[in-house]
Amino acid sequence: MLVLGIDPGLAITGYALIGEEVDAPQLFAAGAIRTESKMPLTKRLLELRRQLSAVAGAHKPDAVAVEELFFGRNARTALAVGQARGVALLTCAELGVPIYQYKPAEVKEAVTGYGAAPKAQVQEMVRLLLHLPVPLEPDDVADAAAVALCHLRYGLALACGLMVERTI
Repeated sequence: MLVLGIDPGLAITGYALIGEEVDAPQLFAAGAIRTESKMPLTKRLLELRRQLSAVAGAHKPDAVAVEELFFGRNARTALAVGQARGVALLTCAELGVPIYQYKPAEVKEAVTGYGAAPKAQVQEMVRLLLHLPVPLEPDDVADAAAVALCHLRYGLALACGLMVERTI
């Protein structure tokens, strides 16, 4: 099973392709799709779609895992992330890849065992789980890997009809 984890954003969208190899997750590819703030919004969204489509098309994931939108205090940021998230969902849906969505607390719980874990702890656990020498950067890439790891933990068990204790 190869999972494409996506952490959508307008300026930076992180992605990570993680597969389950002999009971241990393995990172196959990861990166950040960046768009220039000086570009018009429509061009930025189109560029995100183009690059994300190329990543998904090249690696042919079995599933896509995307973090659900967290509404913070800044409505403008939430709107931009929502637009990028919509483009990511549409792009993957057009490719016919099943899409799974997880709350931020579910992702943290799956990776660290604590649904309110700080970002640094999530990054360190992603590094340890994937046996990486250094944490993935930027944060968006580590977050994308965390979402993919979350799906490998919860999504596969749920798809097989197994009970998975989710405390969130």
